[in-house]
Amino acid sequence: MWSEPYLETCCRAALHRLFLAGAAGRPGVGGDTAARKDVPCLERLARMGLAKPDAAGRFFLTPAGSARHAAEILHARS
Repeated sequence: MWSEPYLETCCRAALHRLFLAGAAGRPGVGGDTAARKDVPCLERLARMGLAKPDAAGRFFLTPAGSARHAAEILHARS
């Protein structure tokens, strides 16, 4: 975990919301106001390979994102 790039608090929160969204994903630029606040972090997560946008601009969790979520967010809860 320590060799991985640091995730800011806002990006960790966006990663968790992406996890919670499941198969529905998170809207990108065309989404509602609350979701648009996540766009910079979702784009950063996509550059890191933790999220993936589709053609419609929605973001989805990648297997790497799921593993990072389990290691960094779910681990912190236990």
